[in-house]
Amino acid sequence: MRIFFLLAAGLLALAATAAAAGPAAYPAKPLKVMVPFPAGSGTDTGARVLGQWLTARTGQPVIVDNRPGASGFIAAQAAAAAAPDGYTLLLTTNTTHAANPAMFKKLPYDPVKDFEPVSTVGSAGLLLLVPAASPYQDIGSFLARLRAGGKRLHFGAGNSSSRIAGELLKTAIGADLLAVPYKGTPQALTDLMGGQVDFMFCDIGPALPLVASGKLRALATSSADRELLLRDVPTLKEAGLKDFEMTVWSAVFVPAKTPKDTVAKLSELLRAALADPAVRQEFSNTGGRSRGSTPDELRAFVKSEMAKWAAAVKTAGIQPE
Repeated sequence: MRIFFLLAAGLLALAATAAAAGPAAYPAKPLKVMVPFPAGSGTDTGARVLGQWLTARTGQPVIVDNRPGASGFIAAQAAAAAAPDGYTLLLTTNTTHAANPAMFKKLPYDPVKDFEPVSTVGSAGLLLLVPAASPYQDIGSFLARLRAGGKRLHFGAGNSSSRIAGELLKTAIGADLLAVPYKGTPQALTDLMGGQVDFMFCDIGPALPLVASGKLRALATSSADRELLLRDVPTLKEAGLKDFEMTVWSAVFVPAKTPKDTVAKLSELLRAALADPAVRQEFSNTGGRSRGSTPDELRAFVKSEMAKWAAAVKTAGIQPE
């Protein structure tokens, strides 16, 4: 009996020590970051930059898991179904969490109920690109061609943002344009360089090297102001489309019911990463602007963006699929 009491006392002491030590440090094992777009996309690049920073800070490996296709459905659905323990992250964009609810009648995930917001990551404009062999040397000649009519032009769409931008241009000009959907931006860029499509709107990061090497020509940007890395490329507003402005963004989410203290710790880590001058420079090098937020700020932002992109889809005349 004495031995039993001694063992019980020892177990109670161990439990008290563990309680005093608090919960295990987070992260205590490798992190997985799901990305709804292929390797080489702007979102993928951002995920790898943040992954390197997190590994250096925490000592834990970060695995980037690319699951492209189906307008982000595949990655979003998989992330929503993952264990809510803070070790599966979804680094996604306005495609899955703002545009898709307006573009599809039914989603296999709920962008609000199935996720906990963690932090915004960055934002950027889109570039209007044509092949190097295109007859359009500047945005003026391109818009003149659209207004003149004639043969239908085809535009590549590697994600919802590029699709909506093309449809908005179609509506603004009254042009005869046809969207050609792709699994991701890299595939669309390949066909654009080969002349299989006439133009496309593209994230700045993947497009920059191709523009710099002369394989593609940037005619305009969709952002409110000229991009820092492409000061000679005008905005569509400057080209005469006064109401045309589109900025795309990325953010991190985790599955719903992830513990609040874990979400808070992860948000703190991401905001520290995005404030790091080296990380900010990496984003700037690919035409992006890094920007962290609290979970509550991201929650409010997503709500406002869903309304904004729904209005854009309506203006573009896109019928939900």
